[in-house]
Amino acid sequence: MSDVLDIDHLTVTLPGGNRPKPVLNGVSLSIAEGEAVGLVGESGSGKSMTVRAIVRLLPPGARVEGGIRVRGVDAGALRGAALRELRASVPVIFQDPRAHINPVRTVGDFLTEALRVHRRLSRRAAEERAVRVLDEVGVADARRRLRQYPHELSGGLLQRAMIAAALLAEPRLLLADEPTTALDVTTQAEVMAVLDELRRERGLAMLFITHDLELAAAVCDRTAVMYAGRIMEVQASASLHEQPLHPYTAALAAARPSLERRAERLATVPGRPLSAFEAPDGCAFGPRCAHVRESCRERRPELRTVVDGQVACVRAEELRAVSHD
Repeated sequence: MSDVLDIDHLTVTLPGGNRPKPVLNGVSLSIAEGEAVGLVGESGSGKSMTVRAIVRLLPPGARVEGGIRVRGVDAGALRGAALRELRASVPVIFQDPRAHINPVRTVGDFLTEALRVHRRLSRRAAEERAVRVLDEVGVADARRRLRQYPHELSGGLLQRAMIAAALLAEPRLLLADEPTTALDVTTQAEVMAVLDELRRERGLAMLFITHDLELAAAVCDRTAVMYAGRIMEVQASASLHEQPLHPYTAALAAARPSLERRAERLATVPGRPLSAFEAPDGCAFGPRCAHVRESCRERRPELRTVVDGQVACVRAEELRAVSHD
């Protein structure tokens, strides 16, 4: 399979105060055709900034180094109409649909605008197509929904409309930035089931941003773990869930509540999450890691292949051997 998305040593630096602040530091990640990759990490780790960097929606003054290729095209070199075409063909499903849909225009306007502008479809043809896709994502009475305004739809229906808008672009790559965070648990499950089913039916590649390791394991082929603007580990989702390679991933897994084990208190990761510009010169997770050694502080660990995954930890093999004893 060829890569639909290839991110190579991406570094993003934002202007701030007396000195620029890096928010992504050497991020490398690829997604093949039809593959779903989860990107997991605490708030502030750089997950959403990675998505915004892909479609060039960064704040003014941002400096980008490294490469981003979408279906073989250098995204960083695109300007004008070519950049607009990239954004139209690589849709983003954001976590709060109400913040990204114009409240004074109808749902029909939101869904059909891109079809009419980029595909030159008539209003009638665009609406017919929107109705078909709304039916696909489980929105009943789709024609009536086109005439409604965003405030007239529930959060779950509005997120389904966001998914429909993404699918109307007929993308090969979908970026989903915590698309169920603002929804209740039952609606979350329904929306994720719809999104996963349609992705598989259409053979879409997907980058799925989430805080939830178990959700990533359920819907993604591989999962990448991010901390302080860096990728710490990439593994097949099932393997990462059962046998994490990086101490940070292991700490996140241990902090999950479980119905299978009883505990008086949930485990927590000590300290606080660091942003990329706060990270020390060595391992960014070092100040919070229970296995830190002097060698961890001396240099930044590079992402390297271990077993069937990749990990940025100098003690990965040693710790893996101990965990198997």
